[in-house]
Amino acid sequence: MSKRENEIKWDKLDNTAHLFPVIAGESMSNVYRISVTLHEKILPGYLQEALDKVLPWFDVFRVRLRKGVFWYYFEDNKKPAPRVMEERTYPNQFISPNKNNNYLFRVSYYRKRINLEVFHVLTDGMGAINFLRELTYQYLRLVHPELLEIVPDALCSDTSLNKEDSYVRNYKKSHAKGYKTRRAYLIKGEKLRPLELGVIHGYMPVEQLKAAAQKYQLSINEYLVAVFFWSVWQECLHCVPKGRPISVAVPVNLRPYYHSITTKNFFVMVSAVFEPTKENYTFEEIAAITAESLRSQINPEHLEHLFAYNVSNEKNLMLRAVPLFVKNIAIKSVYQTSALANSTTITNIGSIQVREEYQPYVDKFHAFLSMSKGQSIKGCICSYQGTLVFTFSSTLTDVSIQRAFFRRLAREGVEVEIETNGVYDEKM
Repeated sequence: MSKRENEIKWDKLDNTAHLFPVIAGESMSNVYRISVTLHEKILPGYLQEALDKVLPWFDVFRVRLRKGVFWYYFEDNKKPAPRVMEERTYPNQFISPNKNNNYLFRVSYYRKRINLEVFHVLTDGMGAINFLRELTYQYLRLVHPELLEIVPDALCSDTSLNKEDSYVRNYKKSHAKGYKTRRAYLIKGEKLRPLELGVIHGYMPVEQLKAAAQKYQLSINEYLVAVFFWSVWQECLHCVPKGRPISVAVPVNLRPYYHSITTKNFFVMVSAVFEPTKENYTFEEIAAITAESLRSQINPEHLEHLFAYNVSNEKNLMLRAVPLFVKNIAIKSVYQTSALANSTTITNIGSIQVREEYQPYVDKFHAFLSMSKGQSIKGCICSYQGTLVFTFSSTLTDVSIQRAFFRRLAREGVEVEIETNGVYDEKM
């Protein structure tokens, strides 16, 4: 091996990623899952071979996390790919930087499903979809070599490997802080056992959802947030104002606004807010409040405002010289305040596209989130070939919100098929 090949390369964390190593731990993993289900049982040997082949293409995933004097940073990870394991534990558990061959993601399988779990410090949902798609394509080429007659045994030409920090690249000027500090209504209740995570998938036809949303002049995303507001208002507040707003954090993918193709994190959080001030709200009223709240925030000017404050702190010469342990105290303090400003998070990673040659082998996709401070229930949306999946993940034993959510959709004419990971089988 030449001296050049033996050199260890390093890379900065993107602007959002600086938060995750500071707050992550066993009780708050900051790990999310995206999975693909095929029409056939997974063969683990081929899945491991596929991971071994694909990982070297993706520099964003082929790293380990290191602690410097002033910042955390990534270092090139030259260890073998992590071992593919059959799923035997609850999902989205903490990925220790000192285990798993120092990688910050894991790949597992269960029957026909391939799971990719990612520590958010690496990338957001768009970057993870990129990686999972290529892993799946490579796996299918190994299991079905006849595919090589119609597709090359290589990375797809439209798969991005770009790893710029698009926050810094698109930063223009400093703004006042963009995060919320007013405390929201927090959804509480009896908890499941430690590390246990309840997962409920609701499968729905996209066209039926679109028709239901259009009755209220809403997008599908706005409509689903409104249904969540309605469910909490009915089941938790029992139609009585509690003095705090119900607030839903909604991640917004910034790539379309800035023509970015980065595979690192590039999103900001906006918050849909419903603050009850009376005892009787129609769903139409909640729908209108939801639309106004989201539309007033999802525009280029406001989105830039949200990330510019954080980038300005990173660029501040005086702050850059502050030792990491002091930065960590400040970051934790800011997080503690801002985290309690939201009741939950609902994220939509969009419609997942699969190349035509591989579509006969792919059945469906799922995505869901781990819990964070003050948020014991979260929602995640993705769709594939006309079916949308809304997935609730929760550490609460009670499922009244989830039940009310799906029943509301059913009353609106949306056909809903429910699937769980077994934690809530008797409750749904």
